[in-house]
Parts: sequence; structure tokens; C-alpha cells
Amino acid sequence: MANNARKTDAGKQYAAAHALHYATKDLRKALELYREIIAEHPSSPEVGYSHAQIQNIVKSVVPNQELLDIQADLALANIASAGPA
Repeated sequence: MANNARKTDAGKQYAAAHALHYATKDLRKALELYREIIAEHPSSPEVGYSHAQIQNIVKSVVPNQELLDIQADLALANIASAGPA
């Protein structure tokens, strides 16, 4: 029963985030709420939806080349921290 309550809460949070994202265009608040859903309801279906919506926001506000540069830097940092192969 508690699991169903969490999913209901996650669904309500997702609906609110989606409204912020698409209806009012408040991307900052929508992004924060999507991140809360991921942190607070890790086993809910809304987590996958929230991941997708975060990616949509990122793609809408960050230029493609900047995304590629950041991803390459992140990969290099992780390779360096992993040590020799």
C-alpha cells in the first residue's frame, strides 16, 4: 500500500513538473521538480519520464557543441580517475 502511495505522489509531482515545463515554461522549477521525483521516488515509473524531460530541457537550453564538450570532458575525467586499463 505504501508503494502505491509513493507512486501516486510521484504522479502528482510529475504532473506538476510537466505543467511547469510546458504550460508556464518555468524550466528552472520544472527541472528541480523532475530531480526531486528521481531522488524521492527511485522505483516509480515517473523516474524514467523525468529523466526524459530533463534531457528535453537540457537540449532546449544548452547548445549541442557545448553538450558534446561537457560530455567529452566528463568522459576524460572518469577515464583518468579509473587509472590505467
